[in-house]
Amino acid sequence: MSTSSGQRPFPIPLVSAMGPGSQIEDEELDYLPMPQGMSTYQPPRLPEPDALDGHGAAIAVLDQVLAVLQAAIRGESVAPVDLSGLGAADRQIVNQALGEGEVGAQVADGQGSALVQVQESVFAGVWRVIERLPDGGLQDRIEVGAIPEVLKTCARQDGASGHRPTARLPEGVMNAPTLLQELHDQRQQWRVGQSAHLVNLSLLPLSPADMACLEEQLGTGRVVILSRGYGNCRISSTRVPNTWRVVYYNSQDAMILNSIEVVDMPEVACAAPEDLVDSQQRLREVMAWVNRN
Repeated sequence: MSTSSGQRPFPIPLVSAMGPGSQIEDEELDYLPMPQGMSTYQPPRLPEPDALDGHGAAIAVLDQVLAVLQAAIRGESVAPVDLSGLGAADRQIVNQALGEGEVGAQVADGQGSALVQVQESVFAGVWRVIERLPDGGLQDRIEVGAIPEVLKTCARQDGASGHRPTARLPEGVMNAPTLLQELHDQRQQWRVGQSAHLVNLSLLPLSPADMACLEEQLGTGRVVILSRGYGNCRISSTRVPNTWRVVYYNSQDAMILNSIEVVDMPEVACAAPEDLVDSQQRLREVMAWVNRN
């Protein structure tokens, strides 16, 4: 995010029951390397408590985030924490305390600029959201929950935008119509709270014409989410309701899974309830450091 300092820009082992060398292979198998590393929680680098003198506004914001996090865990409806009144120095302290987690997202405005920028903090389920307002101003806030609601809202708007793909299918299309009918049927059946219906394109015999047909028929939405866990995952909305493209890459940026999910928000993008509990404990430890004298 533009307001954060130091922000980054946007083999499966085989075991033989007969022992090594007991079976002869005609040629060496070339397995696609799986991700080798995983992003884990790293505590933010905090200033010494005496360096926080005079920055009560930043400390008050962090205390408020902790209180909102605790309320969310109790199942209460929580409001965002507004950062618009913070001065530059206090904002920098908040940035430093929250750090940068593994999930980032943006909503494009159609002209190549970001309408909304989202960055998860090192505390899973605590999100920094910067939204460009119609008058050109910026709204800077912290949200707590599984995923910022603005991402769901924009995806729903995309799905209701009346996307009208070309009726005539391109030459060479074989299996795309069957998949499109399956996705249509699943959209009619899916209800909030149900698990996602996943179509694994990587396992299907799809021609380049099939892939182009899917892109044309589903359309490209404005919401893009990037998750860094094992390798990378790119999640993008489409122009039909509750339908997402979800593509996984290994640590060498080779695609290992290309899929379509019918769901309101893919689970891989969301913080789980247990993530919020962990974040509460970690943020409580940070505040204990901040408040020590």
